[in-house]
Amino acid sequence: MTKTTIDAQVSPTRHLGVLSKMEVNRLLDQSRGSVFRLYRQCSLAVLNYGDTSDNAQEVMDRYEKFDIQVTSKERGIKLNVTNAPATAFVDGTMIKGVNEHLFSVLRDIVFSHDSIIENPKFDLSKSDDTTDAVFHILRNADVLHPETNPQLIVCWGGHSISRLEYDYTKRVGYELGLRALDICTGCGPGAMKGPMKGASVGHSKQRITTGQYLGLTEPGIIAAESPNPIVNELVIMPDIEKRLEAFVRTGHGIIVFPGGVGTAEEILYILGILLHPENKGIPYPLVFTAPETSKDYFTQIDEFIGATLGAKAQALYEIVVDDPAHVATIMQEGMTKVRKYRKEHSDAYYYNWLLKIDREFQEPFMPTHENMRNLPIHKDQENHKLAATLRKMFSGIVAGNVKEEGLKAIAEHGNFEIKGDKEIMDRMDKMLASFVDQKRMKIEADTYVPCYTLVK
Repeated sequence: MTKTTIDAQVSPTRHLGVLSKMEVNRLLDQSRGSVFRLYRQCSLAVLNYGDTSDNAQEVMDRYEKFDIQVTSKERGIKLNVTNAPATAFVDGTMIKGVNEHLFSVLRDIVFSHDSIIENPKFDLSKSDDTTDAVFHILRNADVLHPETNPQLIVCWGGHSISRLEYDYTKRVGYELGLRALDICTGCGPGAMKGPMKGASVGHSKQRITTGQYLGLTEPGIIAAESPNPIVNELVIMPDIEKRLEAFVRTGHGIIVFPGGVGTAEEILYILGILLHPENKGIPYPLVFTAPETSKDYFTQIDEFIGATLGAKAQALYEIVVDDPAHVATIMQEGMTKVRKYRKEHSDAYYYNWLLKIDREFQEPFMPTHENMRNLPIHKDQENHKLAATLRKMFSGIVAGNVKEEGLKAIAEHGNFEIKGDKEIMDRMDKMLASFVDQKRMKIEADTYVPCYTLVK
């Protein structure tokens, strides 16, 4: 009979292998403290790699007996895991990539809590301090590479996509890899895995052995989007807003594949930033791309952007249908412009310090029923501020679809009510209905019940 869970003691193979006695004691203290539940949840998500569920609560319930404890061994640490998903092991030994991700969780959860959130030197109500905090988390994870030219391409898209769409993301990733470009995604399956898989083949053909496959996630989404095994650098940011800022600060260009409301949230985030007057002229190549059979997704997105944010926002991106090589060429040419601009303005290649990100894009949005109901969804405001509001709305729907706290809130209090200008609500209704029709809202699309009600 095949085991479904395994007990094991695990040693670090990459992260946290050499620690001082003080660092070990701090980890032991933290693992028994208030951050333990968060640490346990993220660790389970990593060990549950390959699972097809996008329901965070269902995963936690299925492995309710799972436990993980940090133990001290000769000035180092080991992890004792009990009732862990057996898929993370081969012949009783943990898969090396899963091991690396597991210790990345420990590194980031403890560092973020101890050195950022609880550190009085960081005032996270201030924009500059938030940007510094994001930088410190990434630097601590050793994912910033100052010796390289701009070449990191962020790829966004859905974790639940069709096989044809997945194959298309691999084709685009392959063309990027042939051009020596690296990949950064949200680290999960679907459109987050495909570009990495394709790029790994392209890199191999070009004999590139140092390819970066950076995965950025956050505690609220990691259980629904467990890290895929191609990710060779995993970072868990404290919340969705810092995760999004990490994407745009470290990335040099962005490619968006078809997805659902989470992808729409990411699109509104980058458009809102690029629409800010202080960011005018900063080169940031942005491409929306899909196979021919899926172009309707971006048709709906483009129409919604035009109706809400206008032609100025539409001019910030290019839509490419069924042409992976052209997408990669746009990015390759964009890297030349990014490098030239960064060099002329003395900005780092590895972290975009010059990009202006307002507080409304940085402050964590709590998707409570009250906050969702009070979102100012109207055109009587600057476009970049409207984009920030729409981003929060989509973030709330994502929470209601897949995040543990959102699922609980909907179960207890019913649907989120979303109010706004009638024109915007009509456009929103049409776009969200198209996502449902295209089965893009959840993996269990046939049984999808909306977690929101649009009030016109």
